[in-house]
Amino acid sequence: MAVAPPRPKSLPLNALRAFEAAARLKGFAAAAEELGVSPGAISAHVKALEAELGAPLFQRSPKGVTLTNLGLRALPGFTQAFDQMGQAVQDMRDAAAPKVVHIATLPAIAQFWLSPRLPQLRAEMPGIEISITALEQPPNLKRTPYDLCLFFDASQGDTLADDTVFPVCAPSLASALSSPRDLSSVPCLFDTTWEDDWSRWLETAAPGQEIAPRGPVYSLYALAVEEALNGAGVLMGHAALLAPHLASGRLIAPFVAQVTLPNALRLWSMPGRSTASVSQQVARWLHKTCEPSP
Repeated sequence: MAVAPPRPKSLPLNALRAFEAAARLKGFAAAAEELGVSPGAISAHVKALEAELGAPLFQRSPKGVTLTNLGLRALPGFTQAFDQMGQAVQDMRDAAAPKVVHIATLPAIAQFWLSPRLPQLRAEMPGIEISITALEQPPNLKRTPYDLCLFFDASQGDTLADDTVFPVCAPSLASALSSPRDLSSVPCLFDTTWEDDWSRWLETAAPGQEIAPRGPVYSLYALAVEEALNGAGVLMGHAALLAPHLASGRLIAPFVAQVTLPNALRLWSMPGRSTASVSQQVARWLHKTCEPSP
């Protein structure tokens, strides 16, 4: 009677995914952030994979990890494989829920730019369900289930609007502001997402002047905007986000100088998406809302 040899064990998919992410992103912490697990979990997966292979994939040092020759040879094939898997998963999602569009965006963009457009979008494209996830950094669309990314970025995607910044405040504060030097006598509001905006604006509006704005710091831009509306101080405003408040007069720009930053408001999707897909229809609709009126 013939005896079949033991069947070779397959390498665990989660361990392979952890290796690919850590190798591509050059670190366990970055891989953990992308995969939504702890760095310790990434390390454990990689160690288990190395034990199964009987060979190291990374060289470890106090400064971090680097790929061994084996890891370097293996990475391109796994990256291509997981890219293809990501595309296949996205195709499956499109087929299973063709009217659902998942958008990843910055919290401030979600609240001030995207949310006000949703009622009109629902009216013009009935039956489409928009799901919004607020993230601080753009996700890798090849590794996450989002259809569209909407962020301030310097290179990816198509530009919807420039990121033009300038101080804004409630009308009650404007009378005290005739030149940038007056900023030293009023609270200046900061948010942690764009903490360099004040210095960038002052480099253009008041070159060579030693003006050091001071005031409370907020972890959410929405909180800083609300405080500016309440008259609590002067905020560095992003024109693309605060256009409705500026148009209504609830916020005003006390100075003429404006600065356009390198990171424009941009929209993008995974390459290869069908132009007929609902997500691309939504993308075209969002572009249309930014076109100047005839």
